[in-house]
Amino acid sequence: MAASPEGKPHGVVVIVLPDGGGRHDRTSFAGEEEAVAFLDSGATDWSEEEERRPRAALSLRRAAGAVLALAALAVAGYFCLYAGADAAWRFLLAPEEASGGGQGASSFVLPLYAKERNSTAAVRGNAFQDRQYYTTISIGNPPRPYFLDVDTGSDLTWIQCDAPCSNCAKGPHPLYKPAQENIIRRSDSSCLEVQGNPSDTSKQCDYDIVYADQSSSLGVLARDHMQLITEDGERENLDVVFGCSYDQQGDLLSSLETTDGILGLSSASISLPAQLASQGIISNVFGHCIAADPSVGGYLFLGDDYVPKWGMTWVPIRNGPGNAYSAEVHRLIQGDQQLGVRGQAGKVARVIFDSGSTYTYLPHEAYTDLIAALKDASPRFIQDYSDKTLPFCMKADFPVRSVDDVKQLFKPLSLQFKNRLFIFPRTFTIRPEDYLILSDKGNVCLGVLDGTEIGYGSAIVLGDLSLRGKLVAYDNDKNHIGWALSNCSRPHEQSRIPFFLRRALPNQLL
Repeated sequence: MAASPEGKPHGVVVIVLPDGGGRHDRTSFAGEEEAVAFLDSGATDWSEEEERRPRAALSLRRAAGAVLALAALAVAGYFCLYAGADAAWRFLLAPEEASGGGQGASSFVLPLYAKERNSTAAVRGNAFQDRQYYTTISIGNPPRPYFLDVDTGSDLTWIQCDAPCSNCAKGPHPLYKPAQENIIRRSDSSCLEVQGNPSDTSKQCDYDIVYADQSSSLGVLARDHMQLITEDGERENLDVVFGCSYDQQGDLLSSLETTDGILGLSSASISLPAQLASQGIISNVFGHCIAADPSVGGYLFLGDDYVPKWGMTWVPIRNGPGNAYSAEVHRLIQGDQQLGVRGQAGKVARVIFDSGSTYTYLPHEAYTDLIAALKDASPRFIQDYSDKTLPFCMKADFPVRSVDDVKQLFKPLSLQFKNRLFIFPRTFTIRPEDYLILSDKGNVCLGVLDGTEIGYGSAIVLGDLSLRGKLVAYDNDKNHIGWALSNCSRPHEQSRIPFFLRRALPNQLL
């Protein structure tokens, strides 16, 4: 066998010897023809191979083009069905424009901690308000740490205050004591948010907040430094307005035994995200990621750097009630059974995302439908009226040590939102382990309650239990709410290029 100058096979020579008298053996010749054909197929002439190279390269280019075209279709489908044209436009913009906050916009990350809960104590009253997650924020000069309940349903951030205090709980930290120059007067524009149009502008700006469970907090507005940590680990001292609360009433006092106040995250202009956005510090976007495992906690972020650009399901924010984050729901399904979603006066229920509530609340019709569905679908459980942990608790005919022992016997709750194209409905799924609670009697209790008890006869309220295992983002710039599954173990700055395009596109394009 000869070799080309590059050391590659150039051709094959087969020598056939005649068998006696110069006559060919037809059988041997036939076998030799097959051998020649086989060898020729594996030893193509080098010039012929050179001619095939452009065609192979062309085929590879066509295949790559087809892959990129499919990826582009996938991206287009995502934008049309979920993100909308505005997201497509943001994708094409420069990074500083896409953030929505300008060149000076930052993002801050705060840890979330689960409260220690007394599992032997039954939930008191009818409202069952029990905030479960808090974060740490430093306030004052010099900065001192305070534990604040994270509440997307509250407008004002406030801490217990020695102004002096007339009725405060013994919290984990000493009371904040404002200097006289920290107290805000009624003439300040921020006072309009809590008082409307005050008549006497020379006095201090007082406020009185009443919550859904009829707890209340009375105080005065103050302005001081709040220290936040950027994604780069730098500490920034920011001037913010917050409440200095000196009189707490109701069940709020029991909540303040482990925290110092409330972090207000609603869409109101006095909320912390709105204040920071108005100063150009962040874009008016924030979110939380509550881990399914309470021992992990999760994290809270202010700004849009930690909002996933891909894989999110978005729904538009609807106005009201108040400054709450709500969206219009289309269907509520438990397994394959549809529950009623019309509230009082036949109104279509809205979904309120409320991190300040532990439990989920349904309109009365949907609540009774859900209980009936659980009774019909759970023959191994009977209602235990003696267990007052929650309104509806069931005793199993076998020992139950955790919700994991029974979650496979129940079906998920699904909230379906309307879609523009009426395909691929936008669905928020609540797993059984996220709406069931195990009482200290070993009973399985329903962590979903009747909303009429707290004045929400026409709303579905999603509390902490139902928000676990998801990253939820509140985009006040684009006026929509989004969510995606996540283990919430640690925050990640998000790439604007989806993973399938990062692999498909050459590095030089990224």
